[in-house]
Amino acid sequence: MEAGYSQFYKRTPEERLAIIADQLGLSKPEQQVLKQHATADDLSLLVENYLTTYQLPEGIAVNFRVNDHDYVVPMVTEEPSVIAAASNGAKQLAKAGGIKATVNSRLLTGQVVLSDVKVFASIDDWVALHQNELLDAARQAHPSIVKRGGGPKSIRTRDLGEGFVSIDLVVDVKAAMGANMMNTMLEAVADVVQNKLHHTTLFSILSNAGDQSLTTATVSVPVAQLADEQQKAQQVATRIAQASRIAQLDPMRAVTHNKGIMNGVDAVVLAMGNDWRAIESASHAYAAVDGQYRGLSQWQLEDDQLTGTLTLPMPIGTVGGATKVLPLVGINQKIASIDSPEELMMVIVSVGLAQNFAALKALVTSGIQQGHMKMQLRSLAMSVGASAVEVPALVNQLIKASDPNEASARRLLEQIRNNKET
Repeated sequence: MEAGYSQFYKRTPEERLAIIADQLGLSKPEQQVLKQHATADDLSLLVENYLTTYQLPEGIAVNFRVNDHDYVVPMVTEEPSVIAAASNGAKQLAKAGGIKATVNSRLLTGQVVLSDVKVFASIDDWVALHQNELLDAARQAHPSIVKRGGGPKSIRTRDLGEGFVSIDLVVDVKAAMGANMMNTMLEAVADVVQNKLHHTTLFSILSNAGDQSLTTATVSVPVAQLADEQQKAQQVATRIAQASRIAQLDPMRAVTHNKGIMNGVDAVVLAMGNDWRAIESASHAYAAVDGQYRGLSQWQLEDDQLTGTLTLPMPIGTVGGATKVLPLVGINQKIASIDSPEELMMVIVSVGLAQNFAALKALVTSGIQQGHMKMQLRSLAMSVGASAVEVPALVNQLIKASDPNEASARRLLEQIRNNKET
């Protein structure tokens, strides 16, 4: 098999498809699907060994009111109920006056790591004495960002233990995601360390921790808004606060709690051409910042108000990287009326808070399945070959079924088609 993939990266997409089909036995219909989704534009240059373009649906979440501005938010996701839940949660939070969001800071951190350090204090003292020289080296490595008012802001050392020391560089990357910018600066700092301190560096790389790019969204919902009857509304508020508290106490629950938040966050980050994997890793690290993995949001009942708060690391950008290569990103920024990375940070975290509110409310009232079920049944209907016209009728039949599954879906679809013929 190895011989079949020789010089694979030099092949055209058509040649790669022929090789894959031959080696792995793809059928003609399967090959046709790959051909239909292949693109002739610059997307093929984004990844190595390009074969085709994998598509995900994009929808629009509505009803968002953040900092007294109304937003519609593009979201890219394969999970059926995410956009519906985000829109529903946003509608309820808008009715309560909307979400307030702030950007606590927007800086990126990178590391130059040394190994085999005998005495940490010697490194710490040297960096303190040469910090201006190190910062100047970083500035000279990327002068264009300095001209735009950004660039290196500070430098520090940390003793990692076992002879490892990290020299951390903090940079204002302005509107960019900043990964390449940061790595260029770090390599310049590493050169100074090696030439002046005469200590070989182990590696130089940005950190995705995101603890210098924190964004907070808050909202207060009147308890009376949660149900038609006062007693019921009070019960719902109490149960939401209790469910939130469990996510602070139990890591097993916190994982699912946070996954629900990231359903919304990831979908917006992806629609905006940013690195959703970086946001995921930073958020989950932040969830364990005190040593225990906890829910990222907190909901508390205070008198007649249910108050929710969500703080997330949000190291995103609105220029550079894939944002200028993927054609939909610029359009999505325009749809969402995004004018700055800070505004995008606040909108994304607000989506996460609305998503979380909708999930918790459903969880402690009707149950999470009721809201999910109809959307999941649509996916089931499509998976058995129902057309766009047939899906609503098939879903209505599946709702009535005691155990909707693929076999029953196929049987019901056949009945629908037979009835049409007669």
